[in-house]
Amino acid sequence: MHLRLNGFVFAVLTALVAILGAWSGDPNLERLWLLPLALLLLGLAYEGWTVTRARPNVTVDGPAQGVLGRPMSVQLLFRHELTRDVAMEVAPAAPEAVEINADIRTISVKPGEPATVDLRATPRKLGQHSWPQMQARIAGPLGLAWWSRRLDAEYSFKTVPELLRDPAGRIGALSGGVRAHSSHGAGAEILQLRDYRTGDPQNAIDWKATARRGQLVSRDFTEDQHLDIVIAIDAGRTSALRAGELDRLGHYINLAARFAEHAVAQDDRVGVMLFADQPLATLAPGRGIGTVFRIRQMLTAATPKLAESNPLNAALRIRTLVRHRSLVVMLTDVDDAAVAGQLASAARLLLPKHLPLIAGLSSPEAEALRVANAHSWLDPYESLAAQEYCARLERNVRALRALGAPALVTRPERMERAVFDAYADFRNRRRI
Repeated sequence: MHLRLNGFVFAVLTALVAILGAWSGDPNLERLWLLPLALLLLGLAYEGWTVTRARPNVTVDGPAQGVLGRPMSVQLLFRHELTRDVAMEVAPAAPEAVEINADIRTISVKPGEPATVDLRATPRKLGQHSWPQMQARIAGPLGLAWWSRRLDAEYSFKTVPELLRDPAGRIGALSGGVRAHSSHGAGAEILQLRDYRTGDPQNAIDWKATARRGQLVSRDFTEDQHLDIVIAIDAGRTSALRAGELDRLGHYINLAARFAEHAVAQDDRVGVMLFADQPLATLAPGRGIGTVFRIRQMLTAATPKLAESNPLNAALRIRTLVRHRSLVVMLTDVDDAAVAGQLASAARLLLPKHLPLIAGLSSPEAEALRVANAHSWLDPYESLAAQEYCARLERNVRALRALGAPALVTRPERMERAVFDAYADFRNRRRI
């Protein structure tokens, strides 16, 4: 309970009357302060009884499923059981893994009608989240006090990885999920006819079309290309570090979920492995929408592990998981100096049989500090540290590329595009 203006007025009046009575020396006046005190106590008792009858409650109206990193709309509906308007102050609360605007709101709740507070909630971690109790203060009808109540919110939702936002890459968007490539050879379907180019083999020449046109015409053939892909996700200690809107593991999970959906739409076989100091969970490569569902279910349960990552152990497990040449997309922290040597060893272990693509996140804050102007004595040291951090990233990337392992480090918002472009380039150049 917290006194409001009227309550403070009665409290101050009681004190003043008590002081005046003590100074007056009149025994009758000495007990006069009991009158405003009694009125205050009676008023508080009445307000307490009224608030108890009000039975305030809150209902949370929101989706049963949220998407990691994507804002969702949630409504808080406040009600009571009195026949008069009730003023309330509410402090919106959310699960620890959900970000909201927690500013205190003052609302007026009408009888029989809910008062609505709209929230923009952004899930930052995967899994099932239950809404916590919320703190509220109810104004007494006499304006004497605020009465504190904790309101239970019986609401929970599940946070899942992001979906592929590009409709052209969704499952079923391509006919049968097969991607056609032009190549020369027998036994494949004809893709198109074109003018003859020097060097075309004789079996590529369409003699009937050549006779009709009076000049050489060649045929392009289609050939289906089916790849095996393993997405290795670092769930070690550093994956819990914040990188923009999400922690690193959140970015890895969203990218892996969308990339798996995109690759399966190309009729490629996709598998996933979570690792820290040891492989944590493994799903063998498979095709079809069922594989996507299994991958998303596995990713939804992923959480960071408080252990140093060991990509070398992950590479050993991948070698036993896939027997022939595959694309290994390893999402890990290239900037971790203690891991750089293990990353190089893992790349050597996978090469040349497999093609490892190592992708990591850079720090936008460090890039900004590297070129920031100095305004205090500490700024030059921060800039030097940021320059060393960025230089170490570049050295690690160059070392991995020198081994023959494609490596990239980008900002969180650019990572998905960079990985998708590299995947498309590998397919077009037939590096897998």
